[in-house]
Amino acid sequence: MSVTKKEYARRRTTLMGLMGVNSIAILPAAREKIRSRDTEYHFRQDSDFYYLTGFDEPDAVLVLLPERPHGEYVLFCRDRDPAKEIWDGYRAGPDGACEKFGADDAFPIDDIDEILPGLLEGRERMYYSLGRDADFDGRLMSWVDGLRAQASSGAYPPGDFLDLDHLLHDMRLFKSAAEQKVMQRAGEISSLAHRRAMQSCQPGMMEYQLEAELLHEFAVNGARHAAYTTIVGGGKNSCILHYIDNSEVLRSGDLVLIDAGCEYKGYASDITRTFPVNGKFTPAQKALYEVVLAMQEAAIEAIKPGNHWDEPHEVSVRVATSGLVRLGILAGDVDELIACGAYKKFYMHRVGHWIGLDVHDVGDYKVGEQWRVLEPGMAMTVEPGLYIAPNDESVARKWRGIGIRIEDDVVVTKTGYHLLTNAPKTVNEIECLMQEVEAIENFALV
Repeated sequence: MSVTKKEYARRRTTLMGLMGVNSIAILPAAREKIRSRDTEYHFRQDSDFYYLTGFDEPDAVLVLLPERPHGEYVLFCRDRDPAKEIWDGYRAGPDGACEKFGADDAFPIDDIDEILPGLLEGRERMYYSLGRDADFDGRLMSWVDGLRAQASSGAYPPGDFLDLDHLLHDMRLFKSAAEQKVMQRAGEISSLAHRRAMQSCQPGMMEYQLEAELLHEFAVNGARHAAYTTIVGGGKNSCILHYIDNSEVLRSGDLVLIDAGCEYKGYASDITRTFPVNGKFTPAQKALYEVVLAMQEAAIEAIKPGNHWDEPHEVSVRVATSGLVRLGILAGDVDELIACGAYKKFYMHRVGHWIGLDVHDVGDYKVGEQWRVLEPGMAMTVEPGLYIAPNDESVARKWRGIGIRIEDDVVVTKTGYHLLTNAPKTVNEIECLMQEVEAIENFALV
C-alpha cells in the first residue's frame, strides 16, 4: 500500500510532456529547520518534491530536462559521509539516488554550482516556483546572470520563466488509485484514533491527555506524525476554530471538539468529531448537533462529477439556516437570511478544502471566474460547523458556548463519492460507544 517507483516515474514523464521540449524544471527539496539552539524540527519533505521523487532527504535539488540524451531526471543530493551518518542516519548518496529512486543521473549537492549552469544553458523555458525559497531564488538567478554575462561567447540562459506550480499542482489535484489507497489507510488510522478518544474521555481529564490518546493510536498503527497540530477544545474552547492550547480540564456537561488526523506515507487525513465529555448529549447539544450532521450529510450527497466545487457549501448553508430558524437561533425567511449572510455569525468557514499530500492540499478552486467542476480522483474534506459564542446574548443561554464541527474526507468517484474516514458520528453511535465503555468499567469495579 504505497506509491511505486513506476508511479513516480510516470508523474515526471507527465510533467515533462506538459513542459515541452527544450525546457527545464528545477525544484529544491525542503531544508532542515532549527527548533532551538542545536535541535531541529522533525524533517518533512517538500510535498511537490516528494510527489515527483519519493526522496525524503534535505539538501537536494530535482532537475527535469525533457529529451536530454544523458537522462531527463537529474538529482543533486548529499554525498555519502560515514562520519556524519553515525550521528544523523544513512544517506542515499548519488548512487542510491539512481538505484533506489530512479534518477537517470545524480551528483553531490556540493557540485551544483559547477554543474547546474551547464544544464540551464541553451534551454528555452525554465519552470520554477519563485518566492518559496529566497536563498535558492538568489542562487538560481546568479546562475542565470552568469550565463547572460557569457552571451558574447554563445552561451544563453532560458528566455521564458514559467511558474512550475501551475502545471504540477493541477496534476496533484487528481489522486491515483495508489494514492487513494494510502489516503484510505490514513483515514482508517485517524478514525481509530477518534474512536479511542471517545472511549477514553472522562470528566476531569485534561485536553492534552485526550490529545495523547490520539497520537498514541496514530503511532501504533504506523503513522508516526499528525498531519497538523491537533485541536482538542472542551466547552467554550470548541468555539475557537484553531484552538491548539489543549491545556484545560474537560468538564461533565460540556462538549469536546477534536480536529485531528494522521499523516501516513506522506498523505494527510483530516477528521473532526464533537461529542459529550460525559457520554450523553444534553437536549440543546443534541438539537444543534443534529443540524450540523444534516449539513454534512447533505453536502456529501452533493459531491459528484459535474457538480461544481461550491455546491456542497451552498447546500450546507441552506440546511444550516433552516435549522437555525427551526431552533429559534435565527428568525426570518430562510432565503432572505441566506442572501444577507445571517448564518455567517454561526458558520463562518467554508464546508471543506482539497486534501492530499498537504492537509490543505494544492489545486485551484476556481478556473477563470467559475467554480471548478468536480471530477473523479479529486479528494476533499467536508466539515460544516456551527459555533455559538459563549458571550452571545442574542441567543438563549442554553445555546451559548456550544461549538460543533463534523468532518470527513471524501474522494470523488465516477458516479459520486467514496468516504475515506469512518469514525462514529451519529448521536446514537457516539452515546452507545461511550456508554458501552462506561458499563465495562463499572462491571470491572464490581
